[in-house]
Amino acid sequence: MAQNASAGHAPAGHALPIPWVRLRSAASGPRVFKRMILNAAPGAKAGDIVAVYDKSDAPYGVAVYNPRNVVALRLLTRGVGAFDAEKFFAEKIAQAVEFRRRTLRLDESTEAYRVVHDQGDGLPGLVIDRYGDYLVLEFYSLGMFRQAARLERLLKDSFPSARFVRRASEHAQSVEGFSLPAGPDFKARIKENGVLFEVTPSGGYKTGFFCDQRDNRQAAAALASGQSVLDVCAYTGGFGIYAAKLGAARETTCVELDPEAYALLRKNANVNGVRVDAVCADAFPYLRQMSANARRYGLIVLDPYKLIATKDGERLGRQKYLDLNRLAFSLLEPGGILLTCSCSGLLPWADFQQITRTAAGSAGRRVQIFRKSGAGADHPFAADFPEGEYLKALWCRAA
Repeated sequence: MAQNASAGHAPAGHALPIPWVRLRSAASGPRVFKRMILNAAPGAKAGDIVAVYDKSDAPYGVAVYNPRNVVALRLLTRGVGAFDAEKFFAEKIAQAVEFRRRTLRLDESTEAYRVVHDQGDGLPGLVIDRYGDYLVLEFYSLGMFRQAARLERLLKDSFPSARFVRRASEHAQSVEGFSLPAGPDFKARIKENGVLFEVTPSGGYKTGFFCDQRDNRQAAAALASGQSVLDVCAYTGGFGIYAAKLGAARETTCVELDPEAYALLRKNANVNGVRVDAVCADAFPYLRQMSANARRYGLIVLDPYKLIATKDGERLGRQKYLDLNRLAFSLLEPGGILLTCSCSGLLPWADFQQITRTAAGSAGRRVQIFRKSGAGADHPFAADFPEGEYLKALWCRAA
């Protein structure tokens, strides 16, 4: 068998009409790295759905394949069986929609939520967000990108009036090897827990809005009554506008560096009829200036962009988290609350908590952590892929 494997012969028993890949070693999770592959069918191409076998030719699973990426296989199933792509994608889409609609009942409270969350819904390399009638498909893998037309057709069964937007970051396109030209720029207005937001499905960060913070926005608003609230890295104003509209905050300041997001933040405040002090500034010098001014707040929210995007940037990113939290702790009133967040999947929970403790000590504050939270339930993560639990939020009360 070793001779057949090295010669590239098909695994014994392989009968599916899709290419095969043979592993050198098995993975502990649903991702298989390029170095773990022994060989592949001569006709296997990047973006193909392939049957995967171990080095003994035992069925291992079905995956999307891309040998040009370090992550060469993203598993769709464990075991091979009589895999049928149409049936597989139809079932996964239907299950994901049913979970959001029937189990979570999200349609009752929001027009914006995640319909498919990557590996958490068994569709690795794909995220789908709903904004009213718009469904935004964001692709992280060539294999999923090649399924775009099929995915949109299947989604029409659950969202018959859907209009589709396809997105992919420049990084994903470069690493995976596909090209997706930018579409026309447009806005959509959605309502979330009674709060209105304009969303840019064709641009901005992620898919144009942060659905993952929906539950945290509502929980933070419940703490805002009568408080002076500071929303740092506010993007289009989610936390701050919730605090002003639902939380009856005494005053609300939103700080955002990106000029386009800042403009949308101001517009969102206007459409909700709330007064927000919107500031277009970098968070670090702004917080230092507020400290120099002896300014104090009862509730501060830190929700920065991903400060650790790669292993190479880990050291600098950790330092930024430390500095940002230290500055925020120094601005809290006695008994004030800091909600500090990290969306860096490369930063483990324990490390984020340690950074927060160090920041509190550096600011000379004694701090209680009274809650931990993460993304909303429409962002499930697979038990065998804990990296999917990317969003971390610590609720801290400073003495």
